Amino acid sequence: MMRVVEVEKPGGPEVLQLVERPRPVAGPGEVVVRVAAAGVNRPDVQQRRGLYPPPPGATEILGLDIAGIVEQIGENVTGVAVGDAVCALTNGGGYAEFCAVPAVQCMPLPRGLNFVEAASLPEVFFTAWNNLIWLARLGEGETLLIQGGTSGVGLAGIQIARQLRNATVYVTAGSEDKRKVCTDIGAEAAVDYRGAWDEEIRKLTDGEGVDVILDAQAGPYTQRQLDLLKFDGRLVFIASHLGETAEVNIRSLVRRRLTMTGSTLRPRPPAYKGRLAAELVRDVWPLIEDGRITTRIHAILPFADVAEAHRILDANQQIGKVVLAVDAALASEIPSSPRRERIAAC
Repeated sequence: MMRVVEVEKPGGPEVLQLVERPRPVAGPGEVVVRVAAAGVNRPDVQQRRGLYPPPPGATEILGLDIAGIVEQIGENVTGVAVGDAVCALTNGGGYAEFCAVPAVQCMPLPRGLNFVEAASLPEVFFTAWNNLIWLARLGEGETLLIQGGTSGVGLAGIQIARQLRNATVYVTAGSEDKRKVCTDIGAEAAVDYRGAWDEEIRKLTDGEGVDVILDAQAGPYTQRQLDLLKFDGRLVFIASHLGETAEVNIRSLVRRRLTMTGSTLRPRPPAYKGRLAAELVRDVWPLIEDGRITTRIHAILPFADVAEAHRILDANQQIGKVVLAVDAALASEIPSSPRRERIAAC
């Protein structure tokens, strides 16, 4: 048996309960990881509230990114061995002492990081890479606006854009402290989203606007963002917190050759996520190891304090990632020799 977090019913953090369930078994193409640490993400909060059901076939247990030790491997798994230290994007199930995950979604820990730090990486870096590099096609030297710069995805996106595309990055954030964090890690400027943020960005770009916008708000922001885009600009949604619908000027969109798209990563098949994992290990992991890209941990909480972890996200005051130390004895350890070449090739 193992301890897992169960959502008793849709509601607030108080509905999260620690219960015992049987350990998972590795199916074909899967590994079972003994979880040292698990990231806490906005989709977990939405699922807890009953607003984001897991895709068909996925476990209802919360948790989309983990770090730990491979405990068991299933059939047709290559490149990963029992005992390997890995972090992984899961399809759910991270809030548990053991988690089954497709092997191709496993990555070695960047050298020098402990399990807590590694657990903060997968969901936000997968999301940022998928949306900025693959969907938005962010090009060398382009300009980017990220709505919500101190979200996990926002912090990852700022650094990916600056370090790998030499982009000029603007962000929105709700406090002076948050805006300073964004500029400290590479944003050109940060503005208050509660004001006339679009006019501020327009002034900062000498009226030109930006090439790409990454947004989780939608609703009334949508047309304002389209108006901020240059010709051939791209607007990518990763959520719709301010509203599921919007009225947009299609004639302007057509005339200015704009692209408006969005994505959800969780229902994607393992092969898709495996390609993302391989690119992150190839292009981002070396920058983490030499300090040019960093992860920011807002809070580390014991597994039993999962409700408090969700209260932090509900308050929306965090800067960086909240992580659960599922195995307190292992969470702060730094593995000595992650087997990168073998895992990256799986």
